[in-house]
Amino acid sequence: MRKAVITDRNIAEKTALVRVDFNVPLNGGSITDDTRIRAAIPTIEYLIEQKCRVILCSHLSRPRGQVVPEMSLRPCAERLAELTGRQVRFVEDCIGPQVEQAVAQMQPGDLSLLENTRFYADEEAKDEATIIEFGKKLAAPADFFVNDAFGACHRNHGSTYGVTKYLSPCVAGFLVELEIRSLSRILNAPEKGFIVVLGGAKVEDKIGVIESLLPKCEKMLIGGAMTWAFLKARGYEVGMSLCQPASVKAAREVDAKMSPYIDKLMVPVDAYMRNVAGDQGVKYTTVDAIEPGWDALDIGDRTREMYADLILKADNVFWNGPMGKFEDKPFDEGTLAVARAMGDCPGFNVVGGGDSVAAVTQMGVADAIDHISTGGGASLEYLEDGTLSAVEALDDK
Repeated sequence: MRKAVITDRNIAEKTALVRVDFNVPLNGGSITDDTRIRAAIPTIEYLIEQKCRVILCSHLSRPRGQVVPEMSLRPCAERLAELTGRQVRFVEDCIGPQVEQAVAQMQPGDLSLLENTRFYADEEAKDEATIIEFGKKLAAPADFFVNDAFGACHRNHGSTYGVTKYLSPCVAGFLVELEIRSLSRILNAPEKGFIVVLGGAKVEDKIGVIESLLPKCEKMLIGGAMTWAFLKARGYEVGMSLCQPASVKAAREVDAKMSPYIDKLMVPVDAYMRNVAGDQGVKYTTVDAIEPGWDALDIGDRTREMYADLILKADNVFWNGPMGKFEDKPFDEGTLAVARAMGDCPGFNVVGGGDSVAAVTQMGVADAIDHISTGGGASLEYLEDGTLSAVEALDDK
């Protein structure tokens, strides 16, 4: 990694502002998945060992500039305390007098978490001057900045970009370093034995990564509702399958622009579909026989076998997105088949994206995955562009 990390600078006994990604799922105020909190702990512990005063900041959900009590980061402070066995002071604001007072009381090795940065609209304002001004206020109590929020590194916000204008050094934490190193290995993988698996609903959201990786990989395996967009763009009947006009348009663009490589792009040959216009029955079909009134919701048996075989033989694999309607049985089977193959793959494999991560966890193979990304959108953007804006704002090594 060509950007500086925390071990590259002398930061002992200084006050650190650390951007973490505690944008975790909540249910009734309880955290249902603390993966992102756990991922930040190595950086936090290192800074404490260096006798830094550690100020953590993050966003949570989308309060759109309003104070929304249900989107408070207080549960994250409580969970972090449980995970580390350390006292975590929660500050009920992220800028201003409360923060100044709390930091003034901190001793070397103390740990505080600020309230949701998105309670302020300026955090993600559209104009750079406003973002930088908010970053100035956020940076005020600190000496240096650590970005360890990979899932937010594709955002030029006050807490990821604006603060870098006022603090020095500005370095990456261990999580960001790990993410960039793992994704760079995928991005630079040799074509032979490099398999990309892309699922989900919208081709338009992944057109950039398709165009970036299709020329570089041996095969790209398409699943999820993107399948029906490609099929419809090619003149197939897709019945009532999820297939938005924007996705069909994007699929046509891919077919046209990527024509020299289109033989690498594999779409499913069969599927399972539901009779939504009738008795809700489920049946197997080849993709050239999807019927009006039927909704194709998962890849079929032959496709599962083909995809699994390619994954099992791969040297490098990247997977993002479910193969079907993962949350609705029995249409989770295609995604679980891919997850099982990823777990058994002897090559270097990376998983990025919510349902993909959930699938490898459900199959009990998460420990067999070489790298599980904490940022689906950020990982796709890195693989598309080879960089992320908030990472570029950090110091060079």
